[in-house]
Amino acid sequence: MINRRDFLRSRTLAHTAGQVLGVLDAVAEIDEEPSAEAPLLRVSQRAMATHFEVVVPFGTPHAQRAAEDALAEIDRLESQLTVYRESSEISRLNAMASFAPVPVEDRLFGLLQLAARIHAETEGAFDITSGALIKTWGFFKGPRRVPSEVERTHALERVGMAHVTLDQERHQVRFLRPGLEINLGSIGKGYALDRATEVLAGSWNLPSALLHGGQSSVYAMGTEPGSRCGWPVGIRHPWDPEKRMATVNLRDRGLGTSAATFQYLEHEGRKLGHILDPRTGWPAEGMVSASVIAPTAAEADALATAFFILGVNKARAYCEVHPEIGAILLDHADSAPVVLNLTEMEVSIAS
Repeated sequence: MINRRDFLRSRTLAHTAGQVLGVLDAVAEIDEEPSAEAPLLRVSQRAMATHFEVVVPFGTPHAQRAAEDALAEIDRLESQLTVYRESSEISRLNAMASFAPVPVEDRLFGLLQLAARIHAETEGAFDITSGALIKTWGFFKGPRRVPSEVERTHALERVGMAHVTLDQERHQVRFLRPGLEINLGSIGKGYALDRATEVLAGSWNLPSALLHGGQSSVYAMGTEPGSRCGWPVGIRHPWDPEKRMATVNLRDRGLGTSAATFQYLEHEGRKLGHILDPRTGWPAEGMVSASVIAPTAAEADALATAFFILGVNKARAYCEVHPEIGAILLDHADSAPVVLNLTEMEVSIAS
């Protein structure tokens, strides 16, 4: 159900997206003249345990209906991808794929293939088969807890894309390890934004819109009204809610952010975050924030998680062979962000 419709002007849209500080809250000084304060239509609803919004220039033909149609697609995808409903296609896959090959919907099969590719490219840092590990730490339905070494080892035995076969010809999936579970939480929101974008551009022929899902995922179509550079999106410093770390000018690309937050577990004097390294079974340490700009929001989400786990050096090595991927990385709270594959026209770092 659509639960909010707002009209606003571009300079007043701020603090709408959690880890993303605000959309259009500060336009980078790139244009010779600032763009006019064009009114925008913002339509939002709750899905996938967060708020999704579609921002469309006011006056765009059929803007309201198009935004509602895009959000309805996100609702439909949640019913397919969630692990919180036993009736979802992912839950059915998790329940049956250890016993026999399970056919899945074509687009979902493509998403699993994308996840498998990114898993291989990131040395296993990104892994959608971490469902058993997520449950062991209480990150599924709680309570959050530090598992014993025996519990963690048992969970790791049921994690790994090597235990999943993807039959390209039949679009079937088979698990080779009993108890393995897929969880798409690290890529699902971005994928939903990509699909919603297809609705706006394909079904409604909209030239410009900005979409975001909660604290981590954004996709920008075209440009902000009056701008040649895209939609300026601010990235908040993870440990200072009032501080902007950077502003990205996003155009026909996705942005995903993984960051340390105030939600953590304390264990033997260590603060353990919520982003698990699927290779060790422990929360990733060493990074504060990883933001990735990619051709799709799904790729941006997945790679933000992977880069947060891998750290700056391996993220840099990845970007060197993937020029279409950009990143803004922070490895210490007081250090300057590391910018990879982004020009001064695309990103400005706050002083």
